[in-house]
Amino acid sequence: MAYCGFPTDNAAQLRALVVYVEHRFYGESIPYGLTLKKALSDPNTRGYFSSAQALADYAEILVYLKQKLNAKHSPVIVIGGSYGRMLASWFRLKYPHVALGALASSAPILDFPDIIRRDPYYSVVAKDFLKTSFSCHRTIRRSWEDIDRVASEPHGLTKLSRTFKTCRPLKVSSELKDYLIPLYANAAQYNDPFTRRVKVMCDAIDGASPKNDILGKIFTGVVALIRNSTCYVN
Repeated sequence: MAYCGFPTDNAAQLRALVVYVEHRFYGESIPYGLTLKKALSDPNTRGYFSSAQALADYAEILVYLKQKLNAKHSPVIVIGGSYGRMLASWFRLKYPHVALGALASSAPILDFPDIIRRDPYYSVVAKDFLKTSFSCHRTIRRSWEDIDRVASEPHGLTKLSRTFKTCRPLKVSSELKDYLIPLYANAAQYNDPFTRRVKVMCDAIDGASPKNDILGKIFTGVVALIRNSTCYVN
């Protein structure tokens, strides 16, 4: 809830009621009193777990609340973040008679593999790092070739494992790449003004000791973001 300040900050001024609705299958909203694990393992029960049904839940609850609170003519604005943004957008489209509007900044409503390629997302991630620091962006770009080069050398994977202090020895170089790619993506996606994750990484990469090679600088950025970990990657 730390990221939900907007509705609570404005509710008092607008004399609005803020309603947080639990998404089905999260918390206690699981059919038949099952555990989440059992509910998801049963194809019949899992059939009740969809965004369309979650939207129907929201519509039912909002209509009920308006009746119970004698707020028939009170407008409803739905707000969401990340997946919630998508739900907010879809809710306004599917239930326009329930919600007057939706606040869904940057809602990735078309972000599905069969609609768009993944490249545009990572292009935005790269731009975030470039905007923060040209040298940091350049170091990250160069690191991919260095990972492949070191991995191809005798005992290269052992060297990579040692450089990145992996929890277990790397079996293939893609293990390291598969760890770094979402790390950069999450830093960009959750780069809020308080944590400034991209800047944290870039400051560490740019400020690393000159004795560090490119991969050593990358690891310095990883440590700056993750902190207090005894091992990384796997």
